[in-house]
Amino acid sequence: MSMNQAEIKKLKDLDRQLVWHPFTQMQEYQSEEPLLIERGEGSYLFDVEGRKYIDGVSSLWVNVHGHQRAEIDCAIASQLKQLAHSTLLGLGNVPSVRLAEKLLQLAPKNLAKVFYSDSGSTAVEIAIKMAFQFWQQQGGAAKRKIRYVTLENAYHGDTLGSVSVGGIELFHQIFKPLLFDSLVIKNFSFEEADRIFTQHSGEIAACVVEPLIQGAAGMRAQPKGFLKHLRKLCDEQDALLICDEVATGFGRTGTMFAVEQENVQPDFLCLAKGISGGYLPLAATLTTERIFQGFCGAYRDFKSFFHGHSYTGNPLACAAALASLEIFEKEGTIRLLQAKIAALGESLLRFRSHPHVAEARQVGMMVGIELVQDKAAGTAYPLEAKMGFQVCQAARKRGALLRPLGNVLVLMPMLSIEGRVLKDLVDILYESLDEATKR
Repeated sequence: MSMNQAEIKKLKDLDRQLVWHPFTQMQEYQSEEPLLIERGEGSYLFDVEGRKYIDGVSSLWVNVHGHQRAEIDCAIASQLKQLAHSTLLGLGNVPSVRLAEKLLQLAPKNLAKVFYSDSGSTAVEIAIKMAFQFWQQQGGAAKRKIRYVTLENAYHGDTLGSVSVGGIELFHQIFKPLLFDSLVIKNFSFEEADRIFTQHSGEIAACVVEPLIQGAAGMRAQPKGFLKHLRKLCDEQDALLICDEVATGFGRTGTMFAVEQENVQPDFLCLAKGISGGYLPLAATLTTERIFQGFCGAYRDFKSFFHGHSYTGNPLACAAALASLEIFEKEGTIRLLQAKIAALGESLLRFRSHPHVAEARQVGMMVGIELVQDKAAGTAYPLEAKMGFQVCQAARKRGALLRPLGNVLVLMPMLSIEGRVLKDLVDILYESLDEATKR
């Protein structure tokens, strides 16, 4: 679509006047020039004025194979000719069945059932509610299992159950009166985890964890063996393990799912973001036959899981997901990814020696570069410096779109990014870091 300047100005004005943007201070946003994206192609996004940008965070960690991927476009168009949507409440649809089969083929072998929803937050919310109801329906001492173990600085989404197992004060503190209390493991401490599970023996319904790396916490990598240790503790206490792979799933950490790297089988695997290739809202909560059987009974028993979404198992989204998984197979995406992960790791070496970088963390294609005002003293930038934001604004002028987490610069390029584009992206970020910190 080609627009003249008057049309562009009108759109920008309407955006500032009418649209409330998430995780955005709107008073500041309304005083700035909006950036409106009009189209995407491969690793790039284009704004309404025709400017081209590398999509450095995969459109908020969702895009996997690139924009305008022909196979996914065609799958959605083909499905649209048959069925756009039909409820899963008491009915089925073809793409949702086929996708469930495919997901379970790829997931850890103990998982046997797929419950669909529409976002990462709801995928986790469902696992939390399923775990609670499962124990309540076991009766006896199992009804005591109402506590949840989570990690310091955790982020699992924005619905109230997901917020209750979150630990980022900036996002979650204001909602404290609405939440249930969680048991928090600090600093990825094995000893703290042991203490909590021992002290609350018989009370823990589930442990909720982002495997290997915490995304929204600033790309904080866990020590090796930590996830496996949580699995062991859950087994000893007969608690359930909920693995939130909303951000880490579908190749982001270098394997299809992060749990594979520690050979862990969770009781719940929560998926979203990249599940549809980054095309349409879709989520899935995978669980075991044991959990499923805990909800089976006669109609009069009312053991059903009373939770659902209007667009559960949407056929268009499921068709996109099936096409995405076919690309993984056809192109050997995970195998090809290893060279890109290595190249990305090499490129981080110069960041680590930068005077304003405290740490450059990487797990697969997930990178967090933590900024400090004084590296030697370990002094953080003051909040008003907005240094992460300043670096990303400088990168935008150079043709790359990034979004920081406070003073942590985040890189999460799509898995399909070409080697030369990845190099350009990293070069832009380094130059922007230099410019902003020297300013």
